[in-house]
Amino acid sequence: MRHVDVIVIGGGPAGLMAAIQAVKVGASVILIEKNLNLGEKLLISGRGRCNFTNSEPDVQKFLSRYSSSSSNYKFLNSAFSKFNQKDAEAFFNSVNVPTVHERGGRIFPDESVKPDVKGGQIILNALLNLCKKYGVRILRRSPVIGFDIDNNNKIKRVITRDDEIECGSVIIATGGRSYPKTGSTGDGYSLASKLGHNIIKIYPALVPVKIKESWVKLASGCDLKNVNLSVYKAGEKIAVRFGEMEFAPFGISGPIVMDLSSHIPDWIEPEDSDDVLQFSLDLKPALTHEVLRNRIASDFNKFGSKTFAQVLRKLMPSKIISIVLELSDVPHDKPAAYISSEEIHDLANLIKDIRMTLDNSNHDCGLLSFNHAVITRGGIDLKEVDPGTMQSKLCENLYFAGEILDLNGPSGGFNLQLCWSTGYVAGMSAGLNYKNNK
Repeated sequence: MRHVDVIVIGGGPAGLMAAIQAVKVGASVILIEKNLNLGEKLLISGRGRCNFTNSEPDVQKFLSRYSSSSSNYKFLNSAFSKFNQKDAEAFFNSVNVPTVHERGGRIFPDESVKPDVKGGQIILNALLNLCKKYGVRILRRSPVIGFDIDNNNKIKRVITRDDEIECGSVIIATGGRSYPKTGSTGDGYSLASKLGHNIIKIYPALVPVKIKESWVKLASGCDLKNVNLSVYKAGEKIAVRFGEMEFAPFGISGPIVMDLSSHIPDWIEPEDSDDVLQFSLDLKPALTHEVLRNRIASDFNKFGSKTFAQVLRKLMPSKIISIVLELSDVPHDKPAAYISSEEIHDLANLIKDIRMTLDNSNHDCGLLSFNHAVITRGGIDLKEVDPGTMQSKLCENLYFAGEILDLNGPSGGFNLQLCWSTGYVAGMSAGLNYKNNK
């Protein structure tokens, strides 16, 4: 039977980083991956370009983006003090991965250096080359099915479908349940729960949202830029985002929608009625209601011979016009010259406040499934993990890294940075801990 100092379960970004750090401190390492290929999800990150971190210079502001929960915020302080966003960029720069900075602080591999290779592949190649350089052994197509545990709840052996391997320490970095076709099917939750860990309820996160009103189909495929989307609960505004969104047959999507989606489970419970949350879309947030009303009045006066629908084409995209015509009481063929001041007032109100209702009829918080989610919300209870080492408080030679933890952030490089930071700490801690206790 083989023996190894550290076993890493999961060949995604967190697992690869953990394996590299563990072997660099002198531990022997085997990385176990159930897929044939490693980093499947990494390859599709950022539509293949791989936005691997964010340049936000203030670490505390960076950390505050991960959760509204102060405990989650505090949990990451230690990991980021050891490996933060600047360290991540420097790490990849040091292995010949030049980077480019783009809007919103997003940092990508510079694809211009190798035009035929996508950014995700560049990052993956760098990690795999480091594994090869430092001697990380990789077992592919080897799903882990359980552990052999001693009387002290310490892992003695990792049991795969085809083998049993004795080990000193184990790092679980299997990811969540988002994009299950890449292999993220929640296996790590089952493994951790068998060792006594509590799993905070998981939800799809950074995911499109279902809307109750059927008229959203009229604008399906319409991309909007520079709009405001607000969320209301019981008539009170509880959140707002500015940026890009789009309509889909089922509801709404795009960056600001997906960012808000991660917070919806905080605002409602799945068993709540399906009209608890409303969204308000402001198509012209840069204009006050008065300025917009005067501009509309001027256009209707200028194009008095045209119809209501024809004048609207000068104000908004054609697919949005379909929605406005559906929601407005003004006949689409009414001559602009005959539009009343009250109708102009109501039109301005509508343009600045298109209301939509969250569709929670399936008691799923109105979220599309994990098949459409970028990340998973929920996971290993952080109360059961040491933030300074990523070591389990229930099983002394077990560590966690990456998306399996009850941590998630917005789009823009935050979730991959979470993998780099926790993977770095888990790998180094597991490797040093086993060496020191030999």
